[in-house]
Amino acid sequence: MGRGSVRLGRVGCDDDARMSILVVEDDVQIAELMRDFLEAEGFLVRHAANGRETNEQLERARPDLVLLDVILPDESGFEICRRLRADSAVPVLFLSARDSDADKIRGLGLGGDDYIVKSATPAEVVARVKAVLRRTAAIGTLQTVRFGQLEVDLAAHEVRCEGRQVELTPREFALLRVLVEHPRQVFSRDQLLELVWGSFGDRSVVAVYIARLRQKLEPDPARPRYVVTVWGAGYRLDAGRR
Repeated sequence: MGRGSVRLGRVGCDDDARMSILVVEDDVQIAELMRDFLEAEGFLVRHAANGRETNEQLERARPDLVLLDVILPDESGFEICRRLRADSAVPVLFLSARDSDADKIRGLGLGGDDYIVKSATPAEVVARVKAVLRRTAAIGTLQTVRFGQLEVDLAAHEVRCEGRQVELTPREFALLRVLVEHPRQVFSRDQLLELVWGSFGDRSVVAVYIARLRQKLEPDPARPRYVVTVWGAGYRLDAGRR
């Protein structure tokens, strides 16, 4: 299938209140199709065909959502998502021909909000885009997230657990934040190492920091109620009902 420049939606203006979607896709036909369906629903659509163009678009203006292919000519969508998550909470919805569970888990573990296989219809993709935007808008209004008696102020980087103030180091807070922002989702050590430390390496560092969190958060670290181990899989955040 040939590749070339895609017709772009109008770049946002001060008087344009439409929500904007950045479509990162090197297949022109798919990019055009998604633009047509999204614009029909009232979205402003911009396009990038590779990682370099994505960076240029993001420097011009941050979109309300990124619809992101995984396989691109110069770098993977996973790397783009990792870079975005270093300084942005913009919703990311993967749209990929790769449909393995490993790819889906990796995409979500890197901070993706949803993962759709390209066999989905354009109407389904638009519906999932709307669902992600509704969900992230609701989360975005929260400054303090509560799970049982655990309270995490994401803006102030303050934590209270069962009525007491908990002092965390920046790295401990970053680890807790990943778990808080994805409640009850299981993260493997490799995923947490990549998300919090930005690399693959010695997974034992994750276990060390999980132990530190438990020492500070849990009434009884030997019987954790909040940062729970899922044997053979990883860790998740629970609401403390044990």
